[in-house]
Amino acid sequence: MQALNIAATGMLAQQTNVEVISNNISNMGTTGFKRHRAEFQDLLYQDLRRVGSNSSDAGTIVPSGLQLGVGTRVASTYRIGEQGALSLTDNPFDLAINGQGFFQIQLPDGDTGYTRDGSFQLNADGQLVNADGFPLVPNITIDQAAVGITINQNGQVLLKFDGQQAETIAGIVQLATFQNKAGLEHIGRNLLKTTEASGAATTANPGAAGFGTLEQGFVEASNVDPVQEITDLIQAQRGYELNSKVIETADQMMSAINNVR
Repeated sequence: MQALNIAATGMLAQQTNVEVISNNISNMGTTGFKRHRAEFQDLLYQDLRRVGSNSSDAGTIVPSGLQLGVGTRVASTYRIGEQGALSLTDNPFDLAINGQGFFQIQLPDGDTGYTRDGSFQLNADGQLVNADGFPLVPNITIDQAAVGITINQNGQVLLKFDGQQAETIAGIVQLATFQNKAGLEHIGRNLLKTTEASGAATTANPGAAGFGTLEQGFVEASNVDPVQEITDLIQAQRGYELNSKVIETADQMMSAINNVR
């Protein structure tokens, strides 16, 4: 009786599905978070009568055959990169990407991390850094004598000084994109790293072809839809319960066989 094992794979798959959904819900308030979707695959099949095999010496062909599946598994968790809503903060160092792209962050080990979280601050040296103190790439330093800062849609960081009409360019915030954004690896702290699946980063200024623009004084909210997540959670719960019911039914059938006299 394979139903016990088959239903067990279904319960394990739905358990993983619930874990993915719970992570989405727990990150509803995480800046720049992108929700994930569990993707399922069926397992190998038992060929009790192979499709297309001969059913007689005359060469007649079996039209459909007899294949029994042995269950399911979670093949991947796909990151859905749709744009989150832009939330006004009025903090001049907060930036939101309106469109495609990632901010580049210098990690302590020398590698570059990528993020949609544009909650930036200044460190003691006047550098733009994230919440963990990791500097933005390319490095941008704000002169403490500046009385105003403007970051335009094309990423130019413009400083205003007393007694000067023209603004001074302190640097340009560059963005990165990837051939396969879903192939980036999560490392926590709202950061991603490149992998063989994602390919190398392509960098350019905001507003270039294929790149989004920047919005100063905004951050991008999570793209998690609470209603959709609750609906998915209920479906996963029902699927788990149905698989447990299959195990219960299979157990009763085996008990009936054992009780035959």
